[in-house]
Amino acid sequence: MLRHEHSVVTLCRVLKVNRSTYYKRFSGKIAPRIAENQQLGTIILEIYTTSKKRIGPAKVRRMLLRDLAFLCIGRVYRLMSTMNSPKMSTVKPVFKTTKSQVSLKRPNYLKQAFNPPTPDQVWTSDFSYIPIWEKSFVYLCVILDLFSRKVIAWTVSKKIDTALAITIIEKAIQTRKLKTSVLFHTDQGSQYTSFEFRQYLEDHSIVQSLSKPGYP
Repeated sequence: MLRHEHSVVTLCRVLKVNRSTYYKRFSGKIAPRIAENQQLGTIILEIYTTSKKRIGPAKVRRMLLRDLAFLCIGRVYRLMSTMNSPKMSTVKPVFKTTKSQVSLKRPNYLKQAFNPPTPDQVWTSDFSYIPIWEKSFVYLCVILDLFSRKVIAWTVSKKIDTALAITIIEKAIQTRKLKTSVLFHTDQGSQYTSFEFRQYLEDHSIVQSLSKPGYP
């Protein structure tokens, strides 16, 4: 380091730094504010990682207020911005839009009537994805009964395809021992609009209802 090659007087003169500032830096004493920030930083990092990197400064501050009488949101924001905290992964699988998704026309029988009066009158379904490691996913398909908002069937697969959609509705039929027709409402995902899936619904006297394109 330069301080081992040149005198302190020379270095301070060239860098335009007071000698008192230099000696204070290497004295080993930490200012109370810096020590407090280091302690807060440790607590903030623990809260952030425990929450799986899903919360920001405002929520961190509310959690800190349980133990601290007062803490400025600006201070929390500044500490978090200087910590280089690891970000939650935002990598998502790529979904392809096919022509059948945008060209198929099916009525929307549900028409936003989201509170049916009895069970097994309206079912609704959708897909989601679950990251299992970097750039790898499994796909979750769920069916809800809108009467109770209860999950009546769910399954996970490595592929998001028609087979997954058929598997989940088979489970729902078996679970509920369905004997009457039910309205099955989804978006216009290719899995739900495929010929194979629509044929399955017709064979089991299930009425299909679809949202407009772009409405999940």
